[in-house]
Amino acid sequence: MKQQTISDFEYSLRKKKTRREVFLDTMEELIPWQQWVDAILPSYPKGGRGRPPMSPEKMLRMYLLQTWFHLSDAATEDAIYDSYCMRKFTGIDFLTETVPDQTTLRRFRRLLRRGGLDKAFSEAILRVLKQSGYTLKQGTFTDASLSRTRSKSASPLSGKKAYLSVPSDN
Repeated sequence: MKQQTISDFEYSLRKKKTRREVFLDTMEELIPWQQWVDAILPSYPKGGRGRPPMSPEKMLRMYLLQTWFHLSDAATEDAIYDSYCMRKFTGIDFLTETVPDQTTLRRFRRLLRRGGLDKAFSEAILRVLKQSGYTLKQGTFTDASLSRTRSKSASPLSGKKAYLSVPSDN
């Protein structure tokens, strides 16, 4: 059994589960994880040179978060650092590992597309949800960021000129 961190303990004392956490807990139960990982393994990199590959299940979980919450690669990486329930869903333990970066996620997404697994997983999710009496309604989750502008008319923000921009998805 994994030892609980102070963050885990603190989070367990909260009074309410968020809608995102309820959604992720439901998906955790409904998805046949081992079956999906087995479908990925034949085309998944084996490693050998460079960094060892991240677990295909963790990459799949990151990919699903990206899909469900309409996140860019960079926003998915940030969301896992930022959101306890997303980190818990992926199973990433900050004490022993790092979050795969946006390039790693992009490569994984391309691997799924090449094999047609992205569409197969989407269809399977809808099928499993329907069989369980659920429907998937997608909302929006926008990642805003600050970017410098060269315009003289921008309002100063702490002595720096900046404006808000919403990056396009990939």
